[in-house]
Amino acid sequence: MKKIPQDVQQINIRIKKFKSFEKKVQKDPTETKFVYAYQIGARMGTELVSGVLIGCGLGYLLDKIFNSNPFMLIIFAIFGAAAGFMNIYRFVKQQERRKE
Repeated sequence: MKKIPQDVQQINIRIKKFKSFEKKVQKDPTETKFVYAYQIGARMGTELVSGVLIGCGLGYLLDKIFNSNPFMLIIFAIFGAAAGFMNIYRFVKQQERRKE
C-alpha cells in the first residue's frame, strides 16, 4: 500500500475543517432570496443596457463613416434593444429549465 504524501493529508484535514465550519454557518433564507433576486435583476438590466449601448455605438460610428446623421443610430439602437430583449428571453428560459 502506498503512503499518502504529507501535503495531501494536510489538504484533506483542511477540507474536513471547512466542511464542519460550513455546517455551523446557517444562512438566512430571506437574505439568500433577496440576493438571488438582486442578481437576476442586475443581470437583466445589464443585458438590456449593454445591447442598446453597443447598438447605439455601432450606429453612431456608421453615421460618422457614411455621413447619414441620425439614420443608422436609430436603426442600430432598435437592433440593440431587440438583442437585449432576446438575451433576457434566453436567460429567463434557461432559468425555467433549471427549475424543472
